[in-house]
Amino acid sequence: MKEKPWKTMSPYKGGFLMGVVLILSVWIAGKFFGASTTFARKAGMVMNWFSPEKVSSMAYFVKYEPKIDWQWMFLLGMLIGSFIAAMVSGSFKLQALPDMWEKRFGRSVAKRAVISFFGGAIALFGARLAGGCPTGHGLSGMTQLSVSGLISLVFFFIGGIVTARLLYGGGKGK
Repeated sequence: MKEKPWKTMSPYKGGFLMGVVLILSVWIAGKFFGASTTFARKAGMVMNWFSPEKVSSMAYFVKYEPKIDWQWMFLLGMLIGSFIAAMVSGSFKLQALPDMWEKRFGRSVAKRAVISFFGGAIALFGARLAGGCPTGHGLSGMTQLSVSGLISLVFFFIGGIVTARLLYGGGKGK
């Protein structure tokens, strides 16, 4: 199959389609996009296996009951949709390390796993501290013309740019 990378799609079309999907989500389901609460709920589900009495006594899990809900299905849909998009474009491949990572940091899968785990933990902590993730604050907040959504989105982009430059040196070493 000939590869048809998605990067050839106009970012304006992508943004427009994302806006349409978000509007349909609110119109049909009455829900704005968001994802970070799902990870916290999943943690509560795992904790329930070991100590259900502890989970039921935690204020956070009283407010955000550990369960499979629409957000959980939203994330599952993103995973399945990403897989389908990669298959359709012909760009799907199984690999332990992305080429960019291997070129910059070497072949250590363990190093990537540790850094990814801690990076994800920090990002999730920040998202929960802020009361939502980039999707919730940025996309959903912007559709509501929320000042906090705009501010959040600006700082998410700044953080992403700074992190990418620190990790990948601004494209040096090509």
